[in-house]
Amino acid sequence: MYAIVECGGRQYRAEEGHTFVVEKLPQEVGEQITLDRVLLITNGENVSVGQPTVAGASVKATVVKQFKGKKIFVWKYKPKKRYRRRQGHRQLYTTLRIDEIVAG
Repeated sequence: MYAIVECGGRQYRAEEGHTFVVEKLPQEVGEQITLDRVLLITNGENVSVGQPTVAGASVKATVVKQFKGKKIFVWKYKPKKRYRRRQGHRQLYTTLRIDEIVAG
């Protein structure tokens, strides 16, 4: 059984016991959250596709980890003007573990 959920404007495949990384959520490590934007849910034979979401369906997940991603460098450069700027950025992420998929 798996579901396609939307979180942070992106879609993820959620299966019980699996983990995936989403953009930072405001919850603390160990908290349980409910993802209610379920776009598709299937148990092998039956497939429910939402219009745009499946009514009554939700996914329960636990926050496993909050972390920063790899550093990305952004360069600005103007030729012949001695103008060079380097800026770094580390995106914040949250790891979620899927506990339960509730079909509507």
